[in-house]
Amino acid sequence: MEKKNIDWANLGFGYIQTDYRFVSNFKDGKWDEGVLTEDPNVVINECACVLQYAQTVFEGMKAYTTSEGKIVTFRPDLNAQRMAQSAARLEMPVYPEDKFVEAVLRTIKANEAYVPPYGSGATLYVRPYMFGSNSVIGVKPAEEYQFRILTTPVGPYFKGGVKPLTIRVSDFDRAAPNGTGHIKAGLNYAMSLHAIVDAHKQGYDENMYLDAATRTKVEETGGANFLFVTKDGKVVTPKSSSILPSITRRSLVQVAKEYLGLEAEEREVYLEELPDFAECGLCGTAAVISPVGKIVDHGKEICLPSGMSEMGPVTKKLYETLTGIQMGTIKAPEGWVVEV
Repeated sequence: MEKKNIDWANLGFGYIQTDYRFVSNFKDGKWDEGVLTEDPNVVINECACVLQYAQTVFEGMKAYTTSEGKIVTFRPDLNAQRMAQSAARLEMPVYPEDKFVEAVLRTIKANEAYVPPYGSGATLYVRPYMFGSNSVIGVKPAEEYQFRILTTPVGPYFKGGVKPLTIRVSDFDRAAPNGTGHIKAGLNYAMSLHAIVDAHKQGYDENMYLDAATRTKVEETGGANFLFVTKDGKVVTPKSSSILPSITRRSLVQVAKEYLGLEAEEREVYLEELPDFAECGLCGTAAVISPVGKIVDHGKEICLPSGMSEMGPVTKKLYETLTGIQMGTIKAPEGWVVEV
């Protein structure tokens, strides 16, 4: 298929409407077969549950062109699994995981002309989402739902190269111990907006949220998991029941162990031990790893030895290995890379 006439090298990280999106409706206790449609508009009642009580969940993933010219996506089964967990937590009907993967591949295939070419630095961002669609005025779950998948080509997250971030320890809480921090619900992101706007006003790139119960343990940022590297090269990721289980973070931990031969562990990470780490990064779909150069805890600066000019050596190896797996230059573990 001929590619769209897009300046791939200069794409930003924003929304560009593509030709097709997938839509499936849940009504009378069951999901319909779903269709691809050219209409990008969602039409719902003014009293739809999603508008009144934020009953919505979503996922984020990407499609790539590999070095061999194949179009692939990365671990869609884990996105399907996580969306099922998110939906169940918000009393929404689970969209079947096999149908989820099918629909993702079908939507990418329909928008093949928008998948950026290999080497451009750009990718096709894929956003599956679900919401309560019928009118609800009392506080209760909806009875009807819509599951949709949209796609948009996006440029590299780090335009002009990687620059380590400066983050602050936030006074805001991201999630309660028995709340919804472990699922990908829209409401979690809405509550983080004020905190991130405030952080930017104060000159910081991101927030570091602590556990709400004791405010002594590192959790995550508004949209990414933390990954630390000790001074002896061990990879450490925070463990908490209120952290979103990042697919990128889980993949990086496996890469650390199986490809780089590093020791890696998931454990509680205390605020007081931050000065002991050599490197820090934020893991997520958009950038894979965003390096952190400085953490500011209420005026006290913690400067990572990796510095403010580039990624630390271990973080860089992790980044290069995982992106190599995604782009087809490094052999992937079984089932990680799925061809469209």
